[in-house]
Amino acid sequence: MTELKSNKVKAGIIGGAGYTGGEMLRILVNHPDVEIAFVHSNSNAGNYLYEVHTDLFGDTEQKFTGELSTDIDVLFLCVGHGDAKKFLDANPIPDNVKIIDLSQDFRLNANAQLGSKTFVYGLPELNRDAIKSAQNVANPGCFATTIQLGLLPLASISKLDKEVHISATTGSTGAGQSLAPTSHFTWRNDNLSVYKVFGHQHLNEIGESLKQLQPAFAQPISFVPYRGDFTRGIFASIYMDSDLTEAEALKLYEDFYAGHPFTHVTSHNIDLKQVVNTNKVFLQVKKYDNKLFIISMLDNLLKGASGQAVQNMNLMFGLDERAGLRLKATGF
Repeated sequence: MTELKSNKVKAGIIGGAGYTGGEMLRILVNHPDVEIAFVHSNSNAGNYLYEVHTDLFGDTEQKFTGELSTDIDVLFLCVGHGDAKKFLDANPIPDNVKIIDLSQDFRLNANAQLGSKTFVYGLPELNRDAIKSAQNVANPGCFATTIQLGLLPLASISKLDKEVHISATTGSTGAGQSLAPTSHFTWRNDNLSVYKVFGHQHLNEIGESLKQLQPAFAQPISFVPYRGDFTRGIFASIYMDSDLTEAEALKLYEDFYAGHPFTHVTSHNIDLKQVVNTNKVFLQVKKYDNKLFIISMLDNLLKGASGQAVQNMNLMFGLDERAGLRLKATGF
């Protein structure tokens, strides 16, 4: 059992001014077992958290700091891709401090080691036991989480033996807080577009996870990502040829995710509002002729980022996996 510095987990947050940092704060200010020790932001040092994350007004009087303390139990790195490794290279963190990184810097096996630190891939539905004993965790990508949860049960019985077809649409928060031509409201609103067709970076971590369960997996994954004209959430449609019946597939998925509190399986039609603002994943499993059809959906900032990071923290410290994450969707 991890020895805590107090009766609560003392957490530090690097990159607290961005979207994932803001969601981390929204969860942790109400987490029964966590004390937020500091929230680091060079550009906002001295400002109240609620001056940047206005949804926190009335919840906390804490301020951003430009100082770094290691008198903590866990450090969340809510920084951009490439910046986590740079931060750790420039700021040695003692090995007794657990690290949960939300960037892609340590997700792949080839990049999972940094000096004395080894990062475990943080998908609880795949690596729960390893996460429980991990000192450092690489939080999965949002598309990667959505797609993996839609495919892992099939990999577990080596049934990924045909080409996999995926189309998935993400909300604008998936692009991060920095403005870009494709994230402006005037462009994004009432609009739809594709990007990184068949070449999205999350395919690498998806492939590694599938091979963890099905070592001989070598089928192509044809993935078309879409930019949606909504703020948050990912809705993925997955299909492939399969000899499983719908009843067999449904039971496979239900059995695989039994005991995983945030992943729910149904044969009924589902919609994105059911998971937005929650840490839930909904999976719909259907069969159409010889095609097995799976819908997988989640909130890209919660189960796809900060919520999953807190879920991993709960596992690492022996807490209730659902602590701080009992969040209800808003259906209207």
